[in-house]
Amino acid sequence: TKCKNCIFTKELLSRQDHDIFRHQTTVGPHRDDLQFFINEINVADFGSQGQQRTVALSIKLAEIDLIFEETGEYPILLLDDVMSELDNHRQLDLIETSLGKTQTFITTTTLDHLKNLPENLSIFHVTDGTIEKEKE
Repeated sequence: TKCKNCIFTKELLSRQDHDIFRHQTTVGPHRDDLQFFINEINVADFGSQGQQRTVALSIKLAEIDLIFEETGEYPILLLDDVMSELDNHRQLDLIETSLGKTQTFITTTTLDHLKNLPENLSIFHVTDGTIEKEKE
């Protein structure tokens, strides 16, 4: 069978001594410089915070499907305070996209901006280290 990561593995091994000396890895996905465009406009330079957040979340959601393809299992998804920069339509899209696929934990400081939530969600409040489930 053909190795999916052979080129990457060879590159890592060829730079291993150099990387150990520098105390950092000089090749890998953390060194990639990806650019995303909406209508030929670079989102990083000219996109709104909501557009930038939407692009980042789209990548994260695509990763879920890739992980499933490789492992046969969906990962647990943790989204930390992502809702405040999304409009209501994108918030609902995000929730509905992850429902049924993966167990998802979304943290937020307020529910005020979340309207029309699906009924099959559980909401918990964390206050001073105490977790309480919201009454349904």
